[in-house]
Amino acid sequence: MSEKKELTRAEEVRLRREKENAQRMKRVVKDATRPLPPVTKRARQTDTTHRRQPVQNARRRFQIAMPVAHDEMRRLSIPRPRFGMRAVSFLLAAVLGTLIYLAYNLPMFRVTEAQVTGNQIIPPAEISAVMSVAGQPIFTLKPDELETRLRLNYPELVSVDVSVALPNIVSVNIVERRPVIRWEQGGGYTWIAEDGVAFRPRGEIAELISVSAEAAPNLSLNASDPFNPTPFISTEMVQALKGLAGHVPPGMSIIYSAEMGFGWTDPRGWRVYFGTSSRDVELKMRVYESMVSSLTQRGIRPAMINVAYPTAPYYRMSQ
Repeated sequence: MSEKKELTRAEEVRLRREKENAQRMKRVVKDATRPLPPVTKRARQTDTTHRRQPVQNARRRFQIAMPVAHDEMRRLSIPRPRFGMRAVSFLLAAVLGTLIYLAYNLPMFRVTEAQVTGNQIIPPAEISAVMSVAGQPIFTLKPDELETRLRLNYPELVSVDVSVALPNIVSVNIVERRPVIRWEQGGGYTWIAEDGVAFRPRGEIAELISVSAEAAPNLSLNASDPFNPTPFISTEMVQALKGLAGHVPPGMSIIYSAEMGFGWTDPRGWRVYFGTSSRDVELKMRVYESMVSSLTQRGIRPAMINVAYPTAPYYRMSQ
């Protein structure tokens, strides 16, 4: 009795694989040598129907459905525009830029000249030239600045109202000072209004009170409005001149002395002064006539009579 040799695990696996391969080869050989089944041929039927003759030069069309993935279909579809905040901001900026460009460059928004009302002395063309609005875009004009410019250039203006309107309208309404005094001094003259403000004369006005001054008044006056010029004389002096104007002898003009005030040269050969106060003008005139009558009766011919203070009048003789 022979002893049986024990096989290792690797040898057992190799023998099992060889056995499986031998069985697989047998099945392949068996399948390859198996006879084919008989083929029955059918008789070809004759097509009795009339075949449609193909048209020459005709092209055959085919419709083929190609499988396309869902993600690919989304990529091939027409994209829809998306309007985010950035796009909206860009659109608004473009629109505003276009509007600003048109506002600054279209002729319809440029001013030709100012429309001035209320003027009696200053020509409208002169006012428009000082404002410098001709050819300017209406959107760049500031009414407050234009009003200040006019009041600083024209002391004869009491008030100025400037308004702007589309497309290119600039309206200016002014109130002018009316001259009441023609003040002559140093070879020239100026006009003075009711409030004592002096301004450049424009021609001649016959009904003005004419004053010939030896010097300018030494007054410390302040304007109530910062845009108004400082008065040249006080309003009380203006009222005094208006009160004396009716008593000036024909052919004579009022004179002004910084020391004596207002007066004139009497045709009888002397000067008379009434001061600068507007009070008691009529009383001063009666006192003056009484002094003249008294001096004439006594045969006194004075060089100057002063009735600035009617309670204490005096006269001077020529030296």
